[in-house]
Amino acid sequence: MKRALVTGAGSGIGAAVARRLLAEGYDVVATDLVPRDSVVHLDVRDEPQVAEVVRDVDVLVNVAGIGSTTSAPETALETWEEVFAVNARGTFLCCKHAIPGMVARGGGAIVNVASVAALVGLRNRAAYSASKGAVVALTRALAVDHVADGVRVNAVCPGTVDSPWVRRLGEESGESLEALRARQPMGRLGTPDEIAEAVAYLASDRAAFVTGSVLVIDGGLTAA
Repeated sequence: MKRALVTGAGSGIGAAVARRLLAEGYDVVATDLVPRDSVVHLDVRDEPQVAEVVRDVDVLVNVAGIGSTTSAPETALETWEEVFAVNARGTFLCCKHAIPGMVARGGGAIVNVASVAALVGLRNRAAYSASKGAVVALTRALAVDHVADGVRVNAVCPGTVDSPWVRRLGEESGESLEALRARQPMGRLGTPDEIAEAVAYLASDRAAFVTGSVLVIDGGLTAA
């Protein structure tokens, strides 16, 4: 049985991914900054802790992330650094310490959760957009570095998903769910389960010829 580790699995997309991989027969380790029920504690900013937790996994899904809702002039340096610490550094650390074990076992799969904010300009998302852009660039670099090792690395870029995280950011920025739905060409938000389905595909042998790819799942937002 393959072992999969999911960060940010306490709610939303991460929880949906953990459920989906469990249904596909993986031995799933669900982690989050705040432990609960079957979710274990992991602070992705903490390198020694990350190194201990991720070293023996066959599949790694990096979902853990935080947002910000300000333009660059309005963004405090502390906010910028914290967003990068979780979104970019956390993803890097998990990949850094998972890959050697994957290589030793003959291969593995990593799926990083980025965002459409990495691909198009969104208002008042300066730090968040930059951090997710870093995740996309890291994904491609890792894919090239480790393709010969049998380690596949891909990313998904969700659009606006109806999750507790998006609702909280909406409250911070004053954006209503109705307004978020209205900007979607499909006229609705995505669901965590829809993102989890794509992650499960990229993590599986069904995607054996896929690496370095960035799969956009946004209801047409970036095409409009």
